[in-house]
Amino acid sequence: MDPECARLLPALCDVLADPRQPVADDTCLEKLLDWFKAVTEAGSSLLLLQDHPCLVELLFHVLKPQDLSSRILSFALRLAGIFAAQENCFQYLQGDPSLFVASAAGQLLVRVLDLALCGPAEGHISLQAWDWPACARKIVCHLEDCLRSEATPRVTQALHVLTTAFGHCHGLWTQGLWVQLSPLVARLLEKDPVPAPHALVDLLLSVARSSMLSSDPGLWETAAQTLSRLSPTQAGPLAAGILKLQDCPQALRIQAFGVLLQPLAFVLEATAQAPGMPGLLEGAAGDLMAVDTLPPSKSACVGLLCSALAHLELLQPLPQRPSPWPQAPLLAAVVAILRLCNGSAAPNSEAGGRLCVMLGGCVRVQRAALDFLGVLSQGLGPQELVTQVFAILLEYLVSPDSSPTVLKKAFQATLRWLLSSAAPPGCCDLEPYAQLVLGELLSVLRKRLCSPCWEVRDSGLEFLTQMTRHQGGQAGFRQALLASEVPELTRQLLQDPESYVRASAVAAVGQLSSWGLLAAPSSPEHAATPQKTPLEELLLVLTTDSEGFPRRAVMRVFTEWLRDGYADVAEDPERFVARVLQAASGDLDWEVRVQGLELALAFLEQLLGPCGPSAAAPPGALAQALQALCRVQLFEFAFRSLFDCDRPVAQKSCDLLLFLRAKATPSSNSQEAGDGPDVTSVEAALRRWQAGEQGQPLGELAPEAVLAVLRSMDLEALQDTLAESSDHVERSPQSLLQDMLATVGVLGDNEADCY
Repeated sequence: MDPECARLLPALCDVLADPRQPVADDTCLEKLLDWFKAVTEAGSSLLLLQDHPCLVELLFHVLKPQDLSSRILSFALRLAGIFAAQENCFQYLQGDPSLFVASAAGQLLVRVLDLALCGPAEGHISLQAWDWPACARKIVCHLEDCLRSEATPRVTQALHVLTTAFGHCHGLWTQGLWVQLSPLVARLLEKDPVPAPHALVDLLLSVARSSMLSSDPGLWETAAQTLSRLSPTQAGPLAAGILKLQDCPQALRIQAFGVLLQPLAFVLEATAQAPGMPGLLEGAAGDLMAVDTLPPSKSACVGLLCSALAHLELLQPLPQRPSPWPQAPLLAAVVAILRLCNGSAAPNSEAGGRLCVMLGGCVRVQRAALDFLGVLSQGLGPQELVTQVFAILLEYLVSPDSSPTVLKKAFQATLRWLLSSAAPPGCCDLEPYAQLVLGELLSVLRKRLCSPCWEVRDSGLEFLTQMTRHQGGQAGFRQALLASEVPELTRQLLQDPESYVRASAVAAVGQLSSWGLLAAPSSPEHAATPQKTPLEELLLVLTTDSEGFPRRAVMRVFTEWLRDGYADVAEDPERFVARVLQAASGDLDWEVRVQGLELALAFLEQLLGPCGPSAAAPPGALAQALQALCRVQLFEFAFRSLFDCDRPVAQKSCDLLLFLRAKATPSSNSQEAGDGPDVTSVEAALRRWQAGEQGQPLGELAPEAVLAVLRSMDLEALQDTLAESSDHVERSPQSLLQDMLATVGVLGDNEADCY
């Protein structure tokens, strides 16, 4: 290893092991792994670990309970695998009991099997494992011993190895492996308790997804036995996985669906207020959970319900979901769960009382139930149940006990149900019941927009924005909204102390204004004070707000207004674009500058038509467009952006100028000798900007000079350069380590040479 890299390595390991540090992106970690691979291939992994104990410490450190990112865990796993691939290094790491090394060892075994049994002679490989090469037989014997073991960790490791084999290898030898080991896998179900249930589920799903093995009837028998033997919590993932398969025996699908429905059926049975409520398990195999099978602890009960709700939520939109889908009982069950959580249920059974105690105030279950309730809006339901759905949603939106995250979920579910209850296409109004709900909802929304909690105000604004986007043209919605105080409150929230709320208020004002729903207040006290138009208010946010989020939101609204022909913009689009580009070009936030270029592109498309092959503009239209572009100083902004220190800005500018050049056909005059425009001053300014001197403006530009400069620039080469990785100038390992350390402030600014 290079001495300078060796010097930097301990500091880098400290950074990677520290959950407080902003970790480098995935690209840097991939490059780091590539470097370690090259180093170990060039020499001894064991020597590398012995000379650099910080690497071993890093692998040990990531095992400790802490809030490490998933990318660091993945990086550590793969790094352990690189080292463990050499036998002496693997033995050196055996004082490490970590999942990482065990997983790496398992992957290594699968790789050896695949190499031993795949190749030119694969078609002649016997399905009997005892006819395989010696190394393969040794591995199979080791797996058999593990599966027979009474030690759960050994069983778990064997199941993980098999899961990897059947999931990632597609050779004919996998059939022989399953024939040899499937009886031992099935025998695990005879033990009490079943060892390694989660690993067993993963294995069965991996085999079921294999096209070579899914035709084995023994597989489905084992899956059915597993569903019966495992607890509902353990069996849930297997049941959900089975129902997502395209080809699966119908009897097994019914059994799997019953596993997912059992917890909800139990809730429905325990809380039903009227006899004869249809059950969820009609036609499904299995009996209803008895009261004494309900998980005894609150955490287990919560986990079971959340898991069932999550699996059903993912299953509902799939074409292979079970049919008939029990929409009405599911709606009733979810409403019952939400009532148990907020204390409004009045159960008349022992089981119902226990559920009230365990689920009361449980935010986790509330979030899961509201998510699933939103998904159920895609189906139909009896009016009585739909009424109950809106009633419970309003309860949650009104309740002072609803947490901000639960309120957000309740707003999202309410939006989905309101949109699903809208009148058929062609009708310009809401259905009567939805109209009644809307009136109550706007009253709730008015209070929530005044909440002392900024997350609540933010969620309310997001709901208003989406509702207005979808229903802004319906007479009933417009009438109810204009009669409420919501539009004026939204306007006031442009001055909210929290930047996230200001950004959401900007989006809401944009939508309300687009539909003409932001009328000036008509009360006498406001008569003497002329109110700013929405356009003026948002321009003020763009030029004065100290945070980036609201300014980005303004740019998105302005681009949408320009494309949609918003009235105040359509009056004088050139003046509008000039004002916005002037503000965006000097903004310190790179995303605002990118949005400014997006708005410039929208203006270009309005003048010259959309981008497309052979889409050159007529000479007359092009001349007029170029003059307009010069008047709004678009070229000043675009040319400066080409040399922006933030790459996305430069890339967007390059795309814009390439689009413009494609629209501009060369005129005959420009090709005559001695008749070209003088571009010396423009090119000199561009060279200064490229060198970092950004002070001097371009001044007035002639359209002909702009076209000449565009044709002289190699924009394609610049585009290719910008598309390269951030370290295309310097790719040395030392440079990579320096940059990763400099990103988190471990090195001085002048020690990084790539970014």
